[in-house]
Amino acid sequence: MKEPYSQILPIRFFRQFLDVLTDDLGNEALVSILEKATLPANLVDPQAVSRYNTATAAETYARIQHAMRFYYGRGARGTLIRIGRLLWVRLLETASLAEKTQAQIVRTLPPSMRMKPTLELLARFIREHPEGATVHTLDLDLLLVDRAGAVTVEQQEVTPICYVTIGLIQEALFWASGREHDVEERACRAAGFPQCEFKITMAK
Repeated sequence: MKEPYSQILPIRFFRQFLDVLTDDLGNEALVSILEKATLPANLVDPQAVSRYNTATAAETYARIQHAMRFYYGRGARGTLIRIGRLLWVRLLETASLAEKTQAQIVRTLPPSMRMKPTLELLARFIREHPEGATVHTLDLDLLLVDRAGAVTVEQQEVTPICYVTIGLIQEALFWASGREHDVEERACRAAGFPQCEFKITMAK
């Protein structure tokens, strides 16, 4: 059996996540959430973040979302999906020239042909290396595979927990097509799988 992929997260992605989270919740609320989960408030301090590498970014990404699941309970799923949707917009705004060019090319395609290239752009945002996140055709549907599964670092859950990624996928596809798509996380590293898998059912 192949060894699980290293759990790392691009620093740029992590910083955009923190910015969106702070803008949406407010800094005081975020600090309160961390404190209730007995996490240090300086976990998200800009000076601390500036010293993170891809491994510590992934670990902190996971710890923050664990704290939010603890704080919000069942409501965490909706909150984190919303953060993911907002994050897609921020990622596009702060994309590199090459990424913005890729996004522009996607929008020139017929709507029915935009889905896979859009997910490939998303995979580029969330991965540190090309094999970290990939997109595959699944009959008429699509599959995004996140081998790093950064949010699952040191997490053990019965059900999938990659809500931010679900929100990212939903908003990316809505951006591409103007239509909502059903996204199901059918495998999650937190639940013991070797990778996180997201099945996207194409809207008819």
